[in-house]
Amino acid sequence: MFRAVVLIAAVVLAADQLTKYWAESALSGGQTITVLGDLLQLRLVYNPGAAFSIGSAYTWIFAVFAAAAVVAVTVVAWRVTSRAWAVALGLVLGGAATHLLDRLFREPGFARGHVVDFIDYAGFFVGNVADIALVVGVGIVMLLNVRGVPLRDPAGEPREQVPSSGS
Repeated sequence: MFRAVVLIAAVVLAADQLTKYWAESALSGGQTITVLGDLLQLRLVYNPGAAFSIGSAYTWIFAVFAAAAVVAVTVVAWRVTSRAWAVALGLVLGGAATHLLDRLFREPGFARGHVVDFIDYAGFFVGNVADIALVVGVGIVMLLNVRGVPLRDPAGEPREQVPSSGS
């Protein structure tokens, strides 16, 4: 299942980076594209902070947290045999990895880079594909925890041999 986690993460990373590239080219002049009236618009924003631009002066800390998340999810993903967990962790890993890349390699510099956001949700906040993957992935993780779904499928576990009681 580790390969599935990595594949899902790679798809999220590619989709996020490609859509950010598109947003920077199509929306760079301050253009706004209306998708659903005032509810959903596309507009380019460079976010130095976390959600809602919280902690804008501490961008490097978000790079450290993103790196820690990538490492932690990767370590857990090695143990996963459940498909549902593989999907959830792949989404979280992809979202965290692409945010880490933004923090490391975008302007204004290494570990201080701003995340490219372009999906405006009714003026409440502006996000990107990685944010969607993170929210969905974390939602699945919470659901799996509430339902008591283990990281490892019982069917994938070796079963104990029960000694036979007769010859």
